[in-house]
Amino acid sequence: MRIVFFAGFLLFWFGGSAQVRTGAEDIDRYLPMLKGKSVAVFANATSVIGKTHLVDSLLHRGVRITRLFSPEHGFRGEADAGAKVGNQVDERTGLPIVSLYGSKNKPTPADLEGIDVMVFDIQDVGVRFYTYISSMQRWMEAAIENHKPLIILDRPDPNGSYVDGPVLDTAFRSFVGMQPIPIVYGMTIGEYARMLLGERWVKSGPDFRCTIIRCKNYTHHSAYALPVKPSPNLPNMQAVWLYPSLCLFEGTPVSLGRGTAKPFQQFGNPDLPHEGYSFTPESVPGATNPPQLGKLCYGFDLSEVDVRKATGGHWSLQWLLKAYALYPDKEHFFNGTGAGFDRLAGSSVLRRQLRDGLTEEQIRSSWEPALGNFKKIRKKYLLYAE
Repeated sequence: MRIVFFAGFLLFWFGGSAQVRTGAEDIDRYLPMLKGKSVAVFANATSVIGKTHLVDSLLHRGVRITRLFSPEHGFRGEADAGAKVGNQVDERTGLPIVSLYGSKNKPTPADLEGIDVMVFDIQDVGVRFYTYISSMQRWMEAAIENHKPLIILDRPDPNGSYVDGPVLDTAFRSFVGMQPIPIVYGMTIGEYARMLLGERWVKSGPDFRCTIIRCKNYTHHSAYALPVKPSPNLPNMQAVWLYPSLCLFEGTPVSLGRGTAKPFQQFGNPDLPHEGYSFTPESVPGATNPPQLGKLCYGFDLSEVDVRKATGGHWSLQWLLKAYALYPDKEHFFNGTGAGFDRLAGSSVLRRQLRDGLTEEQIRSSWEPALGNFKKIRKKYLLYAE
């Protein structure tokens, strides 16, 4: 096995097995669909072919890209989580960028006027509240409503080897959870698109054409690491793997390390017990106003933890349960009314279970049969072996 560090990520190549290739890299398969067409591309900093951005690669090959669209964090991936990103012009290409995050998350008919083909290429991390799948759903809806063919360039799911967590109650739909899926749903963007259409969660007409350019040599257990960080606060694979379990802290006063060198690799709060480890969030690019800014937080360092061993290959509640047990003011463990926590969890049930003192085993048992039912639905839409 050869191990190489690239942009802060570990990349693995196993001798004797073929290297995973993303859909975007298989350019000869979709380039003929773009030639002579006016193309709209939904992309961000993760949309790369090797070391070159997808847009630059397509322009070099003579593709006429008319308009760019970007999700949360912007086209070049530099904005804070949740920050409003306005329309801009891409400095490298001079192309206009339409931001689809915040109050406007779907292209308008005017945005797509004159467009012949819509392309989607974003690296997801396989977690329900990571907003790129919500962006894709809105992009797909716009393609259907405006009678445009859609090409999805598929990419591996770095958390695609397992399915776990509570299934979203559709009464709690929001942009951090739009469909009844668990927190970790074990699907690539392409597979998830198939499920949106197949389950009629997105309703399409008979004329809609959606082409998925599949990855090559990928299975749901492939050892694949991301060549580009998917967002500013997921700087390495440790953060990507811990993200599903730690992100619920966003709905509490507990910092998960935004504004430090280890975002999503530690957690703490000024009121947790002083047990030796501490950190202080600061204003940094990508986290200009992080929770607990400038305050000394006591907590736990997970940056060297073997995530798979610590979690047993599941979505883990252990750190949330630990923080709740140690936090002295239980009445104020959840921000505000708890609505933000509930949106991330997918219902108000988990918040009540924490307050009632349930164990992880008891909480897990409450996810059935919804989780089991989802796993059966999921199998119908998989493109890659498990």
